[in-house]
Amino acid sequence: MSENKDPHVGHVAQSVEGVKFVYDFTEGNKDLKDLLGGKGANLAEMTNLGLPVPPGFTITTEACKVYLDSGDEPAALRDEVSAHLDALETKMGKKLGQADDPLLVSVRSGAKFSMPGMMDTVLNIGLSDKSVQGLAKQAGDDRFAWDSYRRLIQMFGKTVLGVDGDLFEEALDKAKEAKKVTVDTDLEAADLKKLVTAFKKIVKKEAGRDFPQDPREQMDLAIKAVFDSWNGDRAKLYRRQERIPHDLGTAVNVCSMVFGNLGPDSGTGVAFTRDPASGHQGVYGDYLQNAQGEDVVAGIRNTVPLAELESIDKKSYDQLMQIMETLENHYKDLCDIEFTIERGQLWMLQTRVGKRTAGAAFRIATQLVDQGLIDEAEALQRVNGAQLAQLMFPRFDEDAKVQQVGRGIAASPGAAVGKAVFDSYTAVKWSRSGEKVILVRRETNPDDLDGMIAAEGILTSRGGKTSHAAVVARGMGKTCVCGAEELEVDTKRRRMTVPGGHVVEEGDLISIDGSSGKVYLGEVPVVPSPVVEYFEGRMHAGANDADELVEAVHRIMAFADRKRRLRVRANADNAEDALRARRFGAQGIGLCRTEHMFLGDRRELVERLILADTEAEREESLKALLPLQKQDFVELFSAMDGLPVTIRLLDPPLHEFLPDITELSVRVALAESRQEPHENELRLLQAVHRLHEQNPMLGLRGVRLGLVIPGLFTMQVRAIAEAAAERKNAKGDPRAEIMIPLVGTVQELEIVREEADQVVAEVEAATGTQLKLAIGTMIELPRAALTAGQIAEAAEFFSFGTNDLTQTVWGFSRDDVEASFFTAYLEKGIFGVSPFETIDKDGVGSLVKLAAEAGRATRPDLKLGVCGEHGGDPESVHFFHEVGLDYVSCSPFRIPVARLEAGRAATQSEGSDHR
Repeated sequence: MSENKDPHVGHVAQSVEGVKFVYDFTEGNKDLKDLLGGKGANLAEMTNLGLPVPPGFTITTEACKVYLDSGDEPAALRDEVSAHLDALETKMGKKLGQADDPLLVSVRSGAKFSMPGMMDTVLNIGLSDKSVQGLAKQAGDDRFAWDSYRRLIQMFGKTVLGVDGDLFEEALDKAKEAKKVTVDTDLEAADLKKLVTAFKKIVKKEAGRDFPQDPREQMDLAIKAVFDSWNGDRAKLYRRQERIPHDLGTAVNVCSMVFGNLGPDSGTGVAFTRDPASGHQGVYGDYLQNAQGEDVVAGIRNTVPLAELESIDKKSYDQLMQIMETLENHYKDLCDIEFTIERGQLWMLQTRVGKRTAGAAFRIATQLVDQGLIDEAEALQRVNGAQLAQLMFPRFDEDAKVQQVGRGIAASPGAAVGKAVFDSYTAVKWSRSGEKVILVRRETNPDDLDGMIAAEGILTSRGGKTSHAAVVARGMGKTCVCGAEELEVDTKRRRMTVPGGHVVEEGDLISIDGSSGKVYLGEVPVVPSPVVEYFEGRMHAGANDADELVEAVHRIMAFADRKRRLRVRANADNAEDALRARRFGAQGIGLCRTEHMFLGDRRELVERLILADTEAEREESLKALLPLQKQDFVELFSAMDGLPVTIRLLDPPLHEFLPDITELSVRVALAESRQEPHENELRLLQAVHRLHEQNPMLGLRGVRLGLVIPGLFTMQVRAIAEAAAERKNAKGDPRAEIMIPLVGTVQELEIVREEADQVVAEVEAATGTQLKLAIGTMIELPRAALTAGQIAEAAEFFSFGTNDLTQTVWGFSRDDVEASFFTAYLEKGIFGVSPFETIDKDGVGSLVKLAAEAGRATRPDLKLGVCGEHGGDPESVHFFHEVGLDYVSCSPFRIPVARLEAGRAATQSEGSDHR
């Protein structure tokens, strides 16, 4: 072990082989979040800014990783903690847990990414049967000291020793009942002293040991408990939900205690430099007199708006407003702040870049540009596609007849409708059965996380914008209404009583509006969001709140469009979808699935084609289909005039166009038993049996159909060519691209291409029109990706069909596996997210990159795109930008999301290049 004297902190900093596990608040800064966690890095930053931060130190995430990997803390950690504790005691002029005037500390978690309430915190460490007397004497307040002691035993018992927290709550409720009071602040010192005795008995019985009286043992056990909480069930669930890596670990912050429960001139609160729900500037937050921090976050006692602090403590209020302005200008973003006032002295306990709703994110980004704090490129990084998608969700129809039964705080926007459920278990159970539910609670706590994820929205009768429910819901983009006080929630009887006496039983439909805080009985109809109306061209920027949001979206989208390299096309199969896609900003069609054109009235023609016994019969069926197909393409080319339209030739197995085998067998059997004519049904049944495959997605489909069914693909190519010629002769600008599906070898493509080129030449001769029809293929089989260099010799473009490529690379049948075992894989951490939702970069992505490079090595001007579901996934869009594709294609509704993310990907690349 070596000792390094640090001149900045004036104490001995212990290290082993250059690895340092503990940093004083004076040593770090906001850029050390990987090492110190978000909380520790920001406490250090505020300390460096000269703000009033209680002294303390941070144990690094590296120490946590060693602990989690080995099951024990690093050998050097105890000595480093001792050195920093000694320095802290010297600075404070008192020792941890000493009998006469004890130093007390908090032990708080702090990961790199904010995980509100998901990991553990213990306050008031250092209190014991002896030191509580000294704290009472020093503070001149017996009640405060015994209240602090009961809080320590309660938090320590639950967090460190694993005692059921409900046992402490029940004892607290009994104490209030005995005193005939409703809030814990009405309990006197003698009551709290008895409660401490009751709490210690609970610990002894449930944990099998006494509550520790040694303050250092308390601190060491609390540090290990925080480390352990990184792998707690709720923390792992939250990380999966938020896609936070599991290997980061958490830092631990040991901070000298300041007390908000020292009487009416003390208190605690949470503040935002802007409204996290709307983005508007003003005074936003909650304050609670005579309380400690967990009282605010838990929502157990109703707070007052932060603005009321001005009349309660003008000096602290003015100082807080000045600090908030300092922090926002320093971080150049919305800041979320925790503070405590101890007998008129303001202390800053935490700051971080605050979570915000989707609408607030867009508004704040443009506001900060206007204030000159950030540029447009940074504004683009402050929003994301998931937030934009949220803004496109429908909202409640304000003109509908509704029965409003309550109103709370608009904590997280959206329009949520579902059946009321009163516990997390039921929310998950009903949701898995396909029911839409609203989780109704007095207040939520971290144990409710799985139910919050499962629910359409969250409704609580207590808490404010800084409560657990509000913070977590905003982070997840989940609709939430908090603090609807007039609603009486009875979780034991599974019901909610609303003003007027009406009772909402579990299973009754309710609607909640996270934008207004209103609660309604029954199902309220929804209307399109103003953002969708903007993309549709039906709304423009103006003066009202919705128009402000539209203006913010418009500005950021315009910048994204200027910056992005990736073009964005649509998956669209008809003119109506194509026109809508174009309004949403599509730059062409990347996938037109022609099989959708063969359904409905045309199914009979397909059946005749399949049943054809002679070449003449087959030709007759194809001849009947040709003009119908041609008209489909004329309409598409008209809707997308001047833009590329990629048309995929028939892809699925032919048996999909025939009746169900079981249903048809029954019809034939019934006809035979009744001796009724059934020749056609019998022929159909024979065809179904002939075409039936055990694994149809790996059978006779795609290019294989075109090679086995003579004339099928040539009919489609002729329809495309004739439609393009007709459109061109009408002074249009058709840009057709013919895509051959499921190619696994270049020979397949060469045969189909030769036939297609011949058909196109015939149409050109017949119409006197020169056509430029690009012919390419889908890369959706591993072999196609691996032999892309060869295939590029016959293809003018590749479109990666990442849905099928994911199925074939993983050996998954999407229709089966998502329902059967994906949930287990996600819960066990095998997947961070479904590979059908976000591209598997290591497997599927490697094949895409390989094929792109090999294809362009053969044909440098090869056009590359993607048309699977991943084309509209934000994270996947960034990958496609990185590997050099030319465009992504997605459903019309996802086009704005893809445009935004393509712009973000481009600006991120520029930033990396500049660095």
